[in-house]
Amino acid sequence: MGLREYWRKRDFSVTPEPRGEEAAAAPADAGEKKGAGEKKGAGEKKGAGEKKGAGEKKGAGKGAPSTPGRRARGEGASVLGVRLSHPDKVLYPEQGITKRELALYYASIAGRMVPLVKDRPLTLVRCPQGAERACVYTKHAKASRSSALRRVTIQEKTKMGEYLVADSAEALVSLAQMGILEIHTWNSTVSSLERPDRVVFDLDPDPSVSLERVIAAALLLRERLAALDLESFVKTTGGKGFHVVVPLAPGSGWDECLAFTKALAGDIARRDPKGYTIAVSKAQRKGKIFIDYLRNTRGATSVAAYSTRARPAAPVSAPLSWDELGTEVRPDQFTIRNLPERLASLKADPWARYGKVRQKLSPEMLRALGLRG
Repeated sequence: MGLREYWRKRDFSVTPEPRGEEAAAAPADAGEKKGAGEKKGAGEKKGAGEKKGAGEKKGAGKGAPSTPGRRARGEGASVLGVRLSHPDKVLYPEQGITKRELALYYASIAGRMVPLVKDRPLTLVRCPQGAERACVYTKHAKASRSSALRRVTIQEKTKMGEYLVADSAEALVSLAQMGILEIHTWNSTVSSLERPDRVVFDLDPDPSVSLERVIAAALLLRERLAALDLESFVKTTGGKGFHVVVPLAPGSGWDECLAFTKALAGDIARRDPKGYTIAVSKAQRKGKIFIDYLRNTRGATSVAAYSTRARPAAPVSAPLSWDELGTEVRPDQFTIRNLPERLASLKADPWARYGKVRQKLSPEMLRALGLRG
């Protein structure tokens, strides 16, 4: 069952954009600027050479209605009550995936995704003209006017910054409306900002490294964490590698979490210097897997589970069970079009225990890695 069939079986409240007086009363869109060559939405004047939408007749007077039951190309729509400007704008040209399809994807997986992103400050990758055009990283709330997204003020190194937080399905759809193709989250929540509730190991292989070696690295990390009595979870990144995620009950601060992950990653690299590195320099990563522990500094982020990536084929970061980790599952295998089918076929959520795990970094764990407990 593909994503289109999945939509037909469920009601995601996809409604046409209001017109006339209703449109005047509707909330403004999420601040998206129009790019060159972009088609205008309903109610906007047509520029020179712009084609008329379905149901419009040449020479028809202003306000001529479209054919009932049909929507003019480029006319707005709403998903879960969130107005989409230019819903037919193609964001992934190779697959023809539009903003509407992206919004519907987030509506379909919100039940699984929201608990994993709720109350977390966001860093976003915005691609208003699609994945194959220029994209920008943004972390401050000025990128959006959506009422579905919460704003929080956080002390940064030299100033105060206002961040966005997505606490609901409507918030995820609002991010799609903004042209956000990647959603990255902090390791802590706003309610406990200085006490991370997870640490993340990002396995980033050199292009010459085989998938078998990356899988072996993830399993090795799991084994080393289990030896410290820490349960871990794995997900694809939608890119080249995997994330190994360790949920924590808030307790340790940022410095302790960073020291722990650096010590464990460094110990693995010292034991097998030909296979692993923690060096940031790409020149030192040739033929190796970079164990990126720097995702665990204050303000650093990692791509959220179920988030799309701004890459060809619209891949997503997909949670896996450890039993699924094998060469038949590539890090970029799941996309917004095949993930709903995967989720529908699962007998159990591979991360069902994630929110139930209550574990902390203990002094004994730190001492086992040569750190002062």
